[in-house]
Amino acid sequence: MAKPVVVGVDGSPSSLDAVGTAAREAALSGVGLRVVHAFGWPSIHPPPGGAPWDPARAGVRELVDGTLAKAEQRAREVAPQVDITREVTVGEPLMVLEIESRTASLVVVGSRGLGAFGSLLLGSTAVHLAAYGHCPVLVVRDTPNPDGPVLLAVDGSPAGGRAVEFAFAEASVRGADLLALHVWNTWSERAYEGPGDPLSMVVDIDRLREEEQRLLDETTAPWLTRYPQVTVERRLVRSRIRPALIEASHEAQLVVAGARGRGGFTGLLLGSVSQALLHHAHCSVVVVRGKE
Repeated sequence: MAKPVVVGVDGSPSSLDAVGTAAREAALSGVGLRVVHAFGWPSIHPPPGGAPWDPARAGVRELVDGTLAKAEQRAREVAPQVDITREVTVGEPLMVLEIESRTASLVVVGSRGLGAFGSLLLGSTAVHLAAYGHCPVLVVRDTPNPDGPVLLAVDGSPAGGRAVEFAFAEASVRGADLLALHVWNTWSERAYEGPGDPLSMVVDIDRLREEEQRLLDETTAPWLTRYPQVTVERRLVRSRIRPALIEASHEAQLVVAGARGRGGFTGLLLGSVSQALLHHAHCSVVVVRGKE
């Protein structure tokens, strides 16, 4: 049985946008859509001898039913042919969606929910799932360019192979081009060019550029034959990695990145590049974790 697309809803405008995106993804993949709403126990204590908290008496049932009804309506407006199921559970939304990710093909969430502080650009649920989810996680951000390519952040890491596979498959079902962008800069996050480049004093820049080009070519080559219908642009850029990818997201309809690249600390489950994209990309972002 095909794994469904799971979307987390909390009644916020961001989560309704996530429902629309999730419905489109389910329709493109030919799988069902599972709408999940989780709510925690309230921080109140029942009177002595009283019955445990009852959602029906507390007016929660009406609130949840309304939230789910709006979500299902949005999904059916976008993809009326998709089979939709609902799931309501009591529990911490972070943990509930992490568990749901074990049997999902994709989890979709909004960039901010009702529980996020006003000053935060990205809700804790999205960050947590990107780091700990058991399937690709799509975080819905700004309105994308519908005619733009799927942007793949190529890092050449072994764990990034799943992100490459996902990006090619996504471009195929969307009928979109694929922009495989590899940004390199081994000296620092500042990009130098010209004779004053300190990196040129210790390495052969041309040879290093050739190595980075080979990494980009070898990363994408196996998938070119598997997805011949996808038009691929392989772009090599020497620049600061995070700003270059964020800038490139202006022209994209979706960004796909691995959870961690070649840099950073081994113990981190979510790298700085993927975090930067989650917070600042100009379109939705999919974070794909490598093998455990």
